Amino acid sequence: MFKNKINKNPHGYYFIAPFFISFFVFGLGPILYSFYLSFTDWSGFNQPSFVGFANYERLLGDALFFKSIGNTLIIWIFSIIPQLTIALTLALVLHEKFIRGRHLFHAIFYFPNIITPITLGVMFALMFDWQTGSINKLLEAVGAISEPIYWLNDVWLSRIIVAGVMMFQNFGFNMLVFLAGLQAIPHDLYEAAEIDGASKFQTAIRITLPLMRPVLIFTLITSVIGGLQIFDAPLMIGKGPNDSTLTMIMNLYEAAFIRYDYGYGATIAYGAFVVIAIATVITFLIPGVRKKKEA
Repeated sequence: MFKNKINKNPHGYYFIAPFFISFFVFGLGPILYSFYLSFTDWSGFNQPSFVGFANYERLLGDALFFKSIGNTLIIWIFSIIPQLTIALTLALVLHEKFIRGRHLFHAIFYFPNIITPITLGVMFALMFDWQTGSINKLLEAVGAISEPIYWLNDVWLSRIIVAGVMMFQNFGFNMLVFLAGLQAIPHDLYEAAEIDGASKFQTAIRITLPLMRPVLIFTLITSVIGGLQIFDAPLMIGKGPNDSTLTMIMNLYEAAFIRYDYGYGATIAYGAFVVIAIATVITFLIPGVRKKKEA
């Protein structure tokens, strides 16, 4: 009995080599180096000095770090609820065949997602400026307020504004993801439900939402990972009163690139990584996210 000899062509490795080389040099390399820096004291102008777990002990006792975690979670909650609600509602409406110009609405609603967060942050900061902002001017014109409101000088209003930037930027992307999930549902199920006399509400509850479950899980997880890394918009809007909009990544930025404490900045980065990982695991533990094993 003869064994077939398979000649392996090495040329395939040449095609994938650029990716792995760039990943190790520009991806894995900086990650490992920043992990090393988290155990050092380095200002960027001298040689890193090894300090062991001193930075991590400092992190666990840093009230500002835990405050930044709370700020990030609050802003994310304020943004994710209206974001997913609006996205799912628009997806359900635009999925209907009687809507004319659906593709135009797809482009319009997705447009904010291609605008950089810095641009949106500057735009919202100008809109809510207490002296020259268009929001105050509009409210004064209709008689809703008698004097300008200092939006960005209020703890909760400033957080809501930052959350509004996130919601405005990302709802269009989530809408397209939901639309893709809706289009993957077989139309025969809706026809069978219509023959059985099911209402639109019953169809949505019994067919659409259960079959949209994988898409909803994907959107929720990506929203958790992306939302907890928010940086650009609050940086442009400002930290708010009493650091009310200081996020984890803003705290990292200030430690490393403003105070030039690169060792502690790297420690904050890994602390933020742990927080995001824990939040992602908690998302998987939500009832209904993981499929229950059938008996």
